[in-house]
Amino acid sequence: MAENGFERLSDAVLAALVLALEQKDLAVAELLSRALEMAMTRGAGGKGFVERREFTAGVEKAMNQMDALRKQSRS
Repeated sequence: MAENGFERLSDAVLAALVLALEQKDLAVAELLSRALEMAMTRGAGGKGFVERREFTAGVEKAMNQMDALRKQSRS
């Protein structure tokens, strides 16, 4: 385990995304969401690659919260 307590970059990005969502900072959450996607899929595949990993419950919850924040910001 790394000194910061995270095993993977995606773990640290997810923690930051959750914090941005708690603070209702949609702009930062959008950027972190993209960074999370990149961290989870980098080095994977090539031509014809199909992602087979499933999101963890934490990632799924964060994505649901982001969808709700997007809808709230449009109102």
